[in-house]
Amino acid sequence: MTTDTDASRPQDRSLRELRLVLLLLALLVGLLITTAAVYVARVHPGLAQPLGVGAAVMSALAAIAGVVTRAIRR
Repeated sequence: MTTDTDASRPQDRSLRELRLVLLLLALLVGLLITTAAVYVARVHPGLAQPLGVGAAVMSALAAIAGVVTRAIRR
């Protein structure tokens, strides 16, 4: 008896498309946040240092979340 392996491909394809859309949406949101931070830093130079510290903290949190996620998947 043979099994049809093509039956699972449409689901895999839709899942891949969903991941791509979510990745592009996250990229767009990240670019919007970065643009807003640059704008605020240019308009209000006194806020440049706090924004830099905030960006460093957010980067560290994102890196930690990535490490934890990778550890959980294994």
